Amino acid sequence: MSETFSPDLARQAGSIAPRINRPVVLVGLMGVGKSTIGRRLANLLRRDFVDVDEEIEHAAARTISEIFEEHGEPYFRDGERRVIKRLMDEDHGVIATGGGAFVDPQTRALILEQGIAVWLDCEIETLVKRTARRDSRPLLRNGDPKQILSDLKAKRAPAYAEAPLHILTDDTPHEATVARIIERLEAWL
Repeated sequence: MSETFSPDLARQAGSIAPRINRPVVLVGLMGVGKSTIGRRLANLLRRDFVDVDEEIEHAAARTISEIFEEHGEPYFRDGERRVIKRLMDEDHGVIATGGGAFVDPQTRALILEQGIAVWLDCEIETLVKRTARRDSRPLLRNGDPKQILSDLKAKRAPAYAEAPLHILTDDTPHEATVARIIERLEAWL
């Protein structure tokens, strides 16, 4: 992906990239932009990007929805944790997790110990708009998406809050969100 960033942002990212000695792991609810922002962030930092859900689907030769339907959420979360562990051990630059990954205590501990967790967050209305674009979200299939997302956010926010960096995505341009992540990473490092 050849993407143009402002010279100042590129310079700032270039100065902190060598100091990032572990994966940047994006966590948050479905629809916050983990994959989209993750690709742009990795590009700016000149690191690779990997999406956990894509890795799971590739390894299992089935969709996340199919895994949920056939085996249930606990089975999926166990496999998800193993994939995240492998990806972190492979030293990928930026990793986008599934929405529920960081809620699992073992997965959260792994990410906090071996990565730099960044919680991407946004308003429920924005999530509803974004998630309506795809019908591949098993947790939104049976009920009102706004209510489901509101309940998930309330339930998962305490876990997400353990991430050392918290970034609001809402309806800002992707470059602005990436710039906020770079600024927060620089201050955190």
